[in-house]
Amino acid sequence: MNNHVRSSCTSILIGKEVAINGHVMIGRNEDSKTAWPKHLQFHAAGQGPRQFKSKDNNFMIDLPAQAAAYSATPEWTDKYGVFEEDGINEYQVAMSATESAYANERVLAVDPFDDKNGILEEAMVTVVLPYIKSAREGVQRLGKIVEEHGAAEADGILFADPDEAWYLEIGSGHEWVAQRIPDDSYAVVANQLSIQVIDFNSDDFMFAANLPAFIKENNLWPAGKPLNWREAFGTHDDSDLHYNTPRVWSGQRLLTPSIKQEPQSFNLSFIQKPDRPLSAQDAQTVLSDHYNNTQYDRTQKRNSDQPGFRPIAVATTQESHLLEMAPDNPIHWLAMGISAQSVYVPFYPWGSKVPTAYKYGKETYTSNSAYWVFKLASVLVDRDWSKYGADLASTQTETKQKLGQIRAEYDHKLSQATNKTAVYDEANQKLAAAALDNYRQLIAKLITKQTADSPLSFKVDPNL
Repeated sequence: MNNHVRSSCTSILIGKEVAINGHVMIGRNEDSKTAWPKHLQFHAAGQGPRQFKSKDNNFMIDLPAQAAAYSATPEWTDKYGVFEEDGINEYQVAMSATESAYANERVLAVDPFDDKNGILEEAMVTVVLPYIKSAREGVQRLGKIVEEHGAAEADGILFADPDEAWYLEIGSGHEWVAQRIPDDSYAVVANQLSIQVIDFNSDDFMFAANLPAFIKENNLWPAGKPLNWREAFGTHDDSDLHYNTPRVWSGQRLLTPSIKQEPQSFNLSFIQKPDRPLSAQDAQTVLSDHYNNTQYDRTQKRNSDQPGFRPIAVATTQESHLLEMAPDNPIHWLAMGISAQSVYVPFYPWGSKVPTAYKYGKETYTSNSAYWVFKLASVLVDRDWSKYGADLASTQTETKQKLGQIRAEYDHKLSQATNKTAVYDEANQKLAAAALDNYRQLIAKLITKQTADSPLSFKVDPNL
């Protein structure tokens, strides 16, 4: 097994026709540990390393000579691998990897995962994103790697460019399939193989070269029936009903409330149409959801006796990102820590200088780290969400408005700028400072208020 704990994430993909501004969007919560900092990084274009060697297993691959510039969110340490996870490159291609999933024993009996030599989550962004010029190229490059080198685990990988969003799923050691998200639809995914019926003759699907033959030779699906990938390769067990399907249900209840469904249904559609045009804020609401306004919200004490469904926003979220493919200035929205208690900062991914606090943070708390600033606010709110949640919500609202104003100001400046990199860097510094200043003020307020929460408080005669 790998040394690093696999991420147990939640993802969203949105087609351009249902986006309120026509922007394709993909996003994901990276969930692994409650105290495991992430950093922001901007890679410059140029000649990169000619070979990648994993620190998590023996996976190794030769790389092209030229690498594109791209943004990423690596771990604070590369001891277990880089885990760059998400980013946007200079060709306006976005990638997010991975959504951990599980394959069934029938498939793994004939094509098991290669834990020792196959590609892992930690390597995927690093060996794919710098070398692709479209979302389709991303699917093709990663698919070829899986076929030639093998995979170490079942994963879902998100790709986007200004025209398309694609979702690729690895279902066994060498088999994979990818589906283009229809322009008029969205998808929410939660730790399951989710793609359903595959049309092998459609340009909206890509798959491993020998997938049809593999299925036939191993009797994995009835001959003559359209292949349902989820049914043939995925799982149906009790853990799905508590851990996975309720999150998909909650995402769809937020975006398509007109459809009545049950949280423990195995029949939730992978592709869904929203009831209204969707904004980046709608996507962020999904990624920040903890069954808000339902009986399953465990932040509300009155719901303590309700079923314990795993929420989308969870304590182990390291960072949450939304990659919005605005044609001129794409947005790498980044929320450090728990998405429900953090705020999404709309960074320019083509900058050259990372705001200082986003370069710092180790496993133990330090005050100079953006990750730890947002995590400290979460810890303080968690002492009594019902008591301090209003302070958090007020800070989030104020910060979102300020960040929106800064972003609008710099989008305008960029339309007239000749040296755009300098403007990107200036904007990113201001965006980071605005978010961190507001959260430090929130922390100060919460600490001050909580001095009165001591168990050693004692009411005495007011005359004494």
